[in-house]
Amino acid sequence: MSFGPKLDRIDLKILAKLQQSGRITNVELSDAVGLSPSPCLTRVKRLESAGFITGYGAHINLNRLGEFLTVFTEVTLSEHRRGDFSRFEMRIAKVDEIVECHLVSGGYDYLLKFVARGVGHYQAIIEDMLESDYGIEKYFSYVVIKSPFIKHHFPIQNLFGE
Repeated sequence: MSFGPKLDRIDLKILAKLQQSGRITNVELSDAVGLSPSPCLTRVKRLESAGFITGYGAHINLNRLGEFLTVFTEVTLSEHRRGDFSRFEMRIAKVDEIVECHLVSGGYDYLLKFVARGVGHYQAIIEDMLESDYGIEKYFSYVVIKSPFIKHHFPIQNLFGE
C-alpha cells in the first residue's frame, strides 16, 4: 500500500490544524505551524495534490435541525466471496442514510452507521435492503440513546508523529 511522500512534523501540524479549523486563513495557519505564509501555502497545496487533504466542509449540528435517530447495525452477509462484498459495498454506498460502513473482523461482516428520522424510517430502509437482496443473512441493530461526544478530528500527531 503506497502512502505517498513522507510527511515531516510541520506537515502533520498543518493537517492537525486544518482538520480542527478548515476555515483558518493561510496567515493564521502559518503562524500556528511556525512557517512564513508562502511556504505554508506551498505545503498545503502539496498535501492537497498528494491526496492527504480530500476536501473542506462544515460540521452540521443535526440536533439543531430536529430529532433524528442514529443506529449502528451489525450485518452478516449470506455469502462470502469477493464479489459478494464488492456488490454489497456498491449497493449500500447509494443509501444516503448510511453514513459509515466498516468491514470488520469477528462475529459479523460489516458495522454500518445509519441516521434516520426515527425507528419507522430506519426499519423501512432495512426492509427495503432485505427485499432488494443486498445479500444480508442477518443483522442486529443498536439504537443510540445518547452520544456524549463525537470527535470530528483524528489525533494525527499522536498516530503518525515521531
